[in-house]
Amino acid sequence: MAKTIVVKQIGSPLRRPAIQRATLKGLGLNKMNRTRELEDTPSVRGMVAKIPHLVTIIEEKN
Repeated sequence: MAKTIVVKQIGSPLRRPAIQRATLKGLGLNKMNRTRELEDTPSVRGMVAKIPHLVTIIEEKN
């Protein structure tokens, strides 16, 4: 089984640049306090690293 991470949106996409809103959409997040369980890949980690002020990793699973 692949490693997964649980990502939670902690910031609003309002008044953010379009690229940051698109990154949130790519992660499957669109509203405050929503969580998604995503595969722990370099591309997902890179997306999270681009918007650390809008999302947080709350759990890492094996």
